[in-house]
Amino acid sequence: MRPGPEGGSSISTSKYRIRVHATAAEIDAGAWDRLLQAQAQPTPFMRHAYLLALEASGSATTESGWQAAWISLEEGGRLRAACMLYLKTHSWGEYVFDWGWADAYRRHGLAYYPKALVAVPFTPVPGSRLLAEDEAWRERLVQAITAFVREAGLSSAHALFVDDVDRAAFARAGWMIRTGLQFHWQQDAAQPVADFDELLQRMQRDKRKKIGQERRRVAEAAVRFSVHEGAAIDTRLWDFFHHCHTLTYRAHGGRPYLTRDFFARMARAMPQHWVLFLAQRGNAPLACSLVAVDHERKAAWGRYWGATEFVPCLHFEACYYQPLQWCIAHGFTRFEGGAQGVHKMARGLLPAATASAHLVADARFAQAIELALRQEQQSLSLYVDELHEHSPFRGAPGSRSRGA
Repeated sequence: MRPGPEGGSSISTSKYRIRVHATAAEIDAGAWDRLLQAQAQPTPFMRHAYLLALEASGSATTESGWQAAWISLEEGGRLRAACMLYLKTHSWGEYVFDWGWADAYRRHGLAYYPKALVAVPFTPVPGSRLLAEDEAWRERLVQAITAFVREAGLSSAHALFVDDVDRAAFARAGWMIRTGLQFHWQQDAAQPVADFDELLQRMQRDKRKKIGQERRRVAEAAVRFSVHEGAAIDTRLWDFFHHCHTLTYRAHGGRPYLTRDFFARMARAMPQHWVLFLAQRGNAPLACSLVAVDHERKAAWGRYWGATEFVPCLHFEACYYQPLQWCIAHGFTRFEGGAQGVHKMARGLLPAATASAHLVADARFAQAIELALRQEQQSLSLYVDELHEHSPFRGAPGSRSRGA
């Protein structure tokens, strides 16, 4: 089922057809998005327009190590199940780290790459990955992925940041499950906060004091913020954002994964899913952060940020305090701050488990990796217990109160 040089390939069963697509453009966008909306945890990053933009803009292509091999299951001319899948020649841009696994293969004289990856490129956002009409079609889709990996002779397959439904489907099929950790803010359903100030009042005094100090430092630097939503993010703002985005990568000695054309495509195809927070001193812009939003599900995701000059605490203001303030004011119930970063906890974002599923073809390596994952899970559980002991909120179970 490996895609050929001239496009996708397919096989037919007695009841349905399995196809492998060499480009996202081969799958009907309407049919893909219809399936997506029926899943347990759809996100804007799984929309066909988002994934196609990654490919068409040159951000995630065969040349950059992301060879498309999307899988679809069709019956009676209708798309019943589908997933994006990439043949990866490296592990960059994934945020679930398997460099140690790749190195073990290399040291034993075996090829780890290419591997199969079911994930949104450069986007560590939990959500649905297997698009299926029902559980029977989800099971068939997992079987198709497994068969693809084995027939292609790949070392492994990895499905990253899956939701609970997909996690269970992969586990039933014998894939190994790996748990990760992020930090998310969730509105209190029983006693929702009315504004950012009320959120601060629920925090322990030292945390509240620290946040106040950080926000004052930004204000004393004569920095003010404006918020731009959807179509109000014009070309000038997108240009400035991308400049700042590039500077962030340059500061860490890297090159941005996403091209300017990708964001141009987002502005055209998905403007309603973006909010930009612009920092200015006088009339001069000096930093910005970009947040993805789902107005229907009241969820937001911190994505990218950058600055043209260093201002103490500006990163916290642009990436956490401004977005949180906006989310609460607009009735959003969840804000995800991105991958890693225990420093987010002191700013109101609490530990949240993530999951990935892994299939390793070599039985010896699979056994060793499964043992390592068990040990990793035990260590992570102890770490999360310790984090909860240091909750920033007053009255939280296990928190060490330091006064109101």
